[in-house]
Amino acid sequence: MQYGAIKPATDAAGVQRDAPRSSSKVADNADAGPEAAGLGRRFRDAADADGDQQRRRDVPGRLRAFYERNIGLFFVFLAQTFGSVMSTAAKLLTSGGGPNRFHALHIIFVRMAATAVLGFLYMWHQRVPDFPFGGRGIRGLLLLRGLAGFLGLFGLYYSLTYLDFADSTVVSFLIPILTAVVCYVWLREPYTIREALAGLIALAGVLLVARPPFLFPREGAEPPEAASDGVGSLVVDHPHGLVPAPPTSPAQRGFAVLCGVLGTFAAAVAYTTIRVIGKRAHSLISVNYFALVATVGSALIILVHPDLEFVLPQGVMQWTLLTIIGITGFMLQFLLTEGLKREKAGRATNMIYIQMVFALVVERVVWGTTPPPLSLLGAVLIIGAAIWLSLQKNHPPVVVQQKPVVDEESSLLGSQEDGI
Repeated sequence: MQYGAIKPATDAAGVQRDAPRSSSKVADNADAGPEAAGLGRRFRDAADADGDQQRRRDVPGRLRAFYERNIGLFFVFLAQTFGSVMSTAAKLLTSGGGPNRFHALHIIFVRMAATAVLGFLYMWHQRVPDFPFGGRGIRGLLLLRGLAGFLGLFGLYYSLTYLDFADSTVVSFLIPILTAVVCYVWLREPYTIREALAGLIALAGVLLVARPPFLFPREGAEPPEAASDGVGSLVVDHPHGLVPAPPTSPAQRGFAVLCGVLGTFAAAVAYTTIRVIGKRAHSLISVNYFALVATVGSALIILVHPDLEFVLPQGVMQWTLLTIIGITGFMLQFLLTEGLKREKAGRATNMIYIQMVFALVVERVVWGTTPPPLSLLGAVLIIGAAIWLSLQKNHPPVVVQQKPVVDEESSLLGSQEDGI
């Protein structure tokens, strides 16, 4: 009985002896709780700080990636800015009266001669590889690029002589549509339904801006001034612009439109040839071929044409305009070539739609004209189509299709090089 009484006591004592140990452990954990919580907070703060530092370190990488994705498009944008300034100066020169009026071929000669000289000096100073004629295997392509560029430039400047600035500009908007088609036929580049639809939307915008008489007949007879002032696609709000609009006949306008359309096709061939050449030639070698062919070609035509002769600029204004044409023309070709080498043809060449904005502003400021609502609607369609098309870069189906395109392009280039 006594043993039995002792056993519970031992258990009770054991419990009593264990209880302090358990209480001690609980007390230790209670004492360690704030330290553990503080340590956890420090770990979380350190992790957040590391994440912030990682994000800060990633900012240059993200900026670099954005730069690499869009630098080609930015080059094309800058090229079109210089092109608009150059076209305005050319329009002012070719629309002037008197015996010293400049022809489109005069503008081409001055602009491309300056481009050739500047390009030659730069390549000589920088010791560009394969200067000045490029590699033997691509000289035929370089000549084709120069000839097509010359024909495209002549079509643009001739249409600029007899069309108002906005109409001549919107005719050039056919270039992206034709370029995408030529690249599809020649290079087997992807040509999606969206690209075709965007091209049709842009073409509809061009028609709304130009509003040809066969689609938008005018009711009643026009005054003689309105019929010959060459601004049929715009409403003249202020006849006292910086310069008056040059008079043109319907025949001159029709032939100018035809030359403009043919020029856009030649320009599309030139753009496609640039993509075929790719990085096998320095961009300035390609530009110099264009400049040399255009300079020699325009000089020969001026010499043999019975109604043309070389004229010298008279006055500070003409000298200034010619200087602007020479400098901006060089920058246009250099930046455009660099941009097209870095971008898919459809996305890059659609950036020329930004010229619509420049054209509308120039028409209003220089020639005192204001576009009607249909022209504004057309500009919205054109710019909207360009933006919609530009957002399609890196679309998965297109990326998948680009791999066989490279192989087919390499095969095509190989067959061409063998024949050169």
